[in-house]
Amino acid sequence: MAHGLIKATLVPQIAELIAEKYSVSAEQALDLFYHSATAENLADDETGLYGQSALYIFSLFAAGQG
Repeated sequence: MAHGLIKATLVPQIAELIAEKYSVSAEQALDLFYHSATAENLADDETGLYGQSALYIFSLFAAGQG
């Protein structure tokens, strides 16, 4: 089962966190996220990442940027 609605709700929240943290536009934040391993993992329903909070997913993204 795809969890598209949940993901569609999470991604804008994650992008907002990225934009705030890295002082980039919303468009740049989405680009950064969609080109990350975290986004790849979110897209894979097998990981169950869609069941986590936007803040948790953002923390995974930020950890991968170091």
